Amino acid sequence: MRKKTHERTRRDHASEVAEDYVEAIAEAIANNGVCRAVDLVEQFAVTHATVNNTVKRLQRDGLVVTAPYRPIELTTAGKRLASRSKQRHEIVEAFLRKLGVSEQTAAIDSEGIEHHVSKETLDAMQSVLQNGWPSPKKSR
Repeated sequence: MRKKTHERTRRDHASEVAEDYVEAIAEAIANNGVCRAVDLVEQFAVTHATVNNTVKRLQRDGLVVTAPYRPIELTTAGKRLASRSKQRHEIVEAFLRKLGVSEQTAAIDSEGIEHHVSKETLDAMQSVLQNGWPSPKKSR
């Protein structure tokens, strides 16, 4: 069991950067009409070299298309990943707020949790948000 836990955690870590970047690219496009490398430099407080290397990996993985001096665009696969990532983020953040976590802390914590939450846990969080807390089981 422990091995599977670590395997999933390593897999989740590997996809974190891609998820964060495609979500940021989608947000920049929604807000500004385009996403430029400088937008990502500012968003993530990293160097242009870091953004360029990450964008190259995203392009290699079929999530974005771009060319020198051109905006960064999401492919269909990139848009799908950005949408799923944003939805997961929103559910986790709303759930933390329902627990009574402050808005600022929920925003920060959801950035990390969203990448590691299982579908089962995410579905349970969504259920609580939609239906309220389940009734406690009565013991006999």
